[in-house]
Amino acid sequence: MLAVAAALGAAGADFEVLIKNARIVDGTGNGWFKGDIGIAKGRIAAVGMLAGKTAERVIDARGRVAAPGFIDVHTHIEGAVEKVPRGDNYLLDGVTTVVTGNCGGSQVKLGEWFSELKKTGIGINVASLVGHNSVRREVMGSANRKATDGEIAKMQALVETAMREGAVGFSTGLIYIPGTYSETKEVVEVARAAAKHGGVYASHMRDEGAQVMEAIAEAAEVGAETGMRVQLSHFKIDNRKLWGMSAKTLGLVEEFRRKGVDVVIDQYPYDRSSTNLGITLPTWALADGAKAVKERLDAPQTRRRIAAEMKQMLGDKGLKDFDYAMVGSYAKDRSLEGKTIAEIVKGRGKAATVDEQIELIFEILGEGGAQMVYHSMGEEDVERIAKWPHTAVASDGGVREFDLGVPHPRSYGTNARVLARHVRERGWLTLEDAVRRMTSLPARTFGFQDRGLIREGMAADVVVFDPAKVEDRATYQDPHQFSAGFDYVVVNGKIAVQGGQLMEVRAGQIVRGAGAVAAQ
Repeated sequence: MLAVAAALGAAGADFEVLIKNARIVDGTGNGWFKGDIGIAKGRIAAVGMLAGKTAERVIDARGRVAAPGFIDVHTHIEGAVEKVPRGDNYLLDGVTTVVTGNCGGSQVKLGEWFSELKKTGIGINVASLVGHNSVRREVMGSANRKATDGEIAKMQALVETAMREGAVGFSTGLIYIPGTYSETKEVVEVARAAAKHGGVYASHMRDEGAQVMEAIAEAAEVGAETGMRVQLSHFKIDNRKLWGMSAKTLGLVEEFRRKGVDVVIDQYPYDRSSTNLGITLPTWALADGAKAVKERLDAPQTRRRIAAEMKQMLGDKGLKDFDYAMVGSYAKDRSLEGKTIAEIVKGRGKAATVDEQIELIFEILGEGGAQMVYHSMGEEDVERIAKWPHTAVASDGGVREFDLGVPHPRSYGTNARVLARHVRERGWLTLEDAVRRMTSLPARTFGFQDRGLIREGMAADVVVFDPAKVEDRATYQDPHQFSAGFDYVVVNGKIAVQGGQLMEVRAGQIVRGAGAVAAQ
């Protein structure tokens, strides 16, 4: 066990915290080096051999790695960080900074939200994108139609305000309503409002299966037209008929990079995804709000049409039924959590036909819907995407209330899983490169100038861990398990995790984008 010692004569100490005898993996991807890290006033004050220096608290990191705190660029923490403001599951996975507002969904009034988080106090640093779906819904509801020029102007104004309040960019979720009803022209024009303030374009693309090549081209077009950096979210192939196609999709991304479009990607290290149950329906059926959806399902002819298209969607993905879809969170009936749609039907004593499964999906949607876990990706693609040099590590998870629901394990174990599985067990990545993908790569994409590296003057976000013991414990069946091996986590100079245990510390900050800085 590492020890934290209080130095004698602390009042006149050189540093507030001194991490000694560490193998420093600095975030650049370069080889590790042995050294010490001195921290004062929330900043890294010195890096090197600091023999003779004193500190109020000394961490002997002998046999451990010290790295920049991990930056998770794809999260969804809205509504949960307010309940668990310390962000326990992220801290214990080595994460010190998250980017939320992804997949087109964000707080619209970011300034107000940031103020509330500051009042509460947060354990991790929080940055946010402004979401296309959220601003479109604010202007147009969930209407299934093109936006008028006037409506685009209103969306631009909302995005511009959010950028001035600190958003780091603009996100889309073009598989979700109402963004799925938009044309590329609309996305480009609304994105321009974020581009003026140096924002990133982060996209859950329009398709991750049969039309994935077109979806990549659309996202790159937004970058080319606006000059924005492009982050392709949770890059994957989610169609079983197309497993292995990642060689082509990565090749297309590389082609756009050669043409001068700054496109990078992120990935979570699992072969299952997680999103809402509504994506099993055709998008037209979800337009215009819950009342309209209910009316469609209550109309026998329309209900049959929706069911027929759901079957066609299954076939297009190489699936026979909904056994690939597991209920992760369903407030109406927690007993269904952790079971697949097919298992629930069987448990009711019915034949698990596709028709019966579709009827269950309609029932759950009528009761408010559910968050699901979908087994949709192949290991070959997971590996190839993980090895691509411009792939950042990201969870696509959220802050979790411990023991509530059966969520995807990625919220607990993403970074530990990469370090244990991709680095130590399989040798897909070197330790240094894995850390780069968790630190300086996301920092460079999102413009975090003072995070992501162990350098003098940088924010003192540091994680100390044993690379031989770090382990993800969360599973699909038992996801509420914190990662192991992260001995110390320092957030803005404060020790948030000590000896693998959470401390009563909320040292997180709001990380605002360049637009907010320029406006001050």
